[in-house]
Amino acid sequence: MSEAAGEPILQTEGLTKEFMGFVAVNDVGLTVKRGTIHALIGPNGAGKTTCFNLLTKFHKPTSGRIVFKGADITDKTPSQIALIGMVRSFQISSVFPHLTVLENVRVGLQQRLGISMHFWKSEKTLDRLNDEAMHCLGQVGLAEFADRTAVSLPYGRKRALEIATTLGMNPELMLLDEPTQGMGHEDVDRVTQLIKKVSAGRTVLMVEHNMKVVASIADTITVLQRGSVIASGTYAEVSANPQVMDAYLGTTTTEGLGAH
Repeated sequence: MSEAAGEPILQTEGLTKEFMGFVAVNDVGLTVKRGTIHALIGPNGAGKTTCFNLLTKFHKPTSGRIVFKGADITDKTPSQIALIGMVRSFQISSVFPHLTVLENVRVGLQQRLGISMHFWKSEKTLDRLNDEAMHCLGQVGLAEFADRTAVSLPYGRKRALEIATTLGMNPELMLLDEPTQGMGHEDVDRVTQLIKKVSAGRTVLMVEHNMKVVASIADTITVLQRGSVIASGTYAEVSANPQVMDAYLGTTTTEGLGAH
């Protein structure tokens, strides 16, 4: 962990988003510390996805500020924030199902290096990309699948591929949107351990419904309800918060705080 570990890498101030009078995100103040895994949770309709879309610049806030590494990025584009080290996973490789696993990771490398349209003109450049892509695949346990098409991978390994592609962008802050959604227990466990592994040396912010996953790897949890932050702290702290328990009443055991 770096000397700067524990210092804020991402902060929001008064982050608000309205859709035709409906307030989806209301005055959210979020602080994500460098070198941690931070989970954003809440019952359905709490505003998690909208908040994530604001952070990753898919929506423009109605008001408020977003600060990354001390710089105001409120008006930046998704590609601009990716180039300065803040990358959202599960938005990249899944759109290239008929490329090979290696080629999918290379897309992330090409974007980072600015050679996306002419990489094939230099054999040396291509070799360099392949070596780095294989390194990313090795980190997520997919090196042996390098020549397979992405569409042929099992669901859990597709998610691993998406993480590998994100690693190709060399993110300081990796944002994971529902990384275990739709998975069976075996895949959930595999991807959970993978997230823990790739978090070494970087920061992870994740939206996640599975509270077993959150409890096992998140250092800090921020809970949203009706667009507002109602609690933030460790799993033990937020799970004991009466307002949080009330917010989760009526959810299923797989989503509720009782799922240990």
